[in-house]
Amino acid sequence: MQGAELIATDVSLVDDLIRTQFPAWHGLPITHVEHSGTSHAIYRLGDDLAVRLPNRGWSDGQAERDAAVLSLLARHLPVAVPEPLALGEPGSGFPRRWSVVRWLTGATATVDAVRPDTAIRLAELVHALQAVEVTGDQPTPHRGNSRQAEYDDQVREGIAVLGGDPRLVGLWQDALDAPRWDRPGRWLHADLHGGNLLFTGGELTGVIDWGCAGVGDPAGDLMAAWLFLDEPGRRLYRRELSQFDDAAWARARGWALHLAVAGLPYYRDTNPEFADICRHTLDQLCPGWER
Repeated sequence: MQGAELIATDVSLVDDLIRTQFPAWHGLPITHVEHSGTSHAIYRLGDDLAVRLPNRGWSDGQAERDAAVLSLLARHLPVAVPEPLALGEPGSGFPRRWSVVRWLTGATATVDAVRPDTAIRLAELVHALQAVEVTGDQPTPHRGNSRQAEYDDQVREGIAVLGGDPRLVGLWQDALDAPRWDRPGRWLHADLHGGNLLFTGGELTGVIDWGCAGVGDPAGDLMAAWLFLDEPGRRLYRRELSQFDDAAWARARGWALHLAVAGLPYYRDTNPEFADICRHTLDQLCPGWER
């Protein structure tokens, strides 16, 4: 996978970065955080802070992007998001800019362990994002952009690696054949899977990892219907987002499929939690697909 080279990090690196760049926080305990994300190493700093280190080629520039995007969006959103507190510079052997953010309480969960109104809460987030005025030049999301056809070879190869179920091929072709979004772009998170949703007592309370966010086709957030929800939740989600037509939902299935077939073969052994997100997505898109 292009840009997949991993930059090694550890507690001693984080300690040195904090000591040399943000000495007021030096001495706070540092703990590595296990998570399902694919773009950052995360360390908890004391009780209230987190350090995010972009550790893949594709995540270069995400610290700056997160800070800029969240400064525009955070006050409009119905859930908590990581408040950017500081941007660090390359140093101590780490080659990229990195960030310190406010630690968010909550934990990831599977769809069967959350409240039945989660689909409504997700739809409220999507509505809030899309209501934010788009001004100036804004980033383009990785999924939910206007270039879905450019991923054709990658998706078809991924389907073949996973057994070549013709139903998956058909879903992808339906996405490509669907009319394109021809209205002004809207703000998207563009990565609303279970690893980025935080719950407290089963209630959706936070959304993390805004590195894919940008302005584009709303289908990039409709794909949460398969990335996280189950069939009852999907019906509720679609009801709450009924302003979108069948073409938008077909494109959304395509984006969900792209994430799953690109991610599962690559992360099957190295990131089991994210691999499970990909399996869930495929189970929702195509029950009984060949593993």
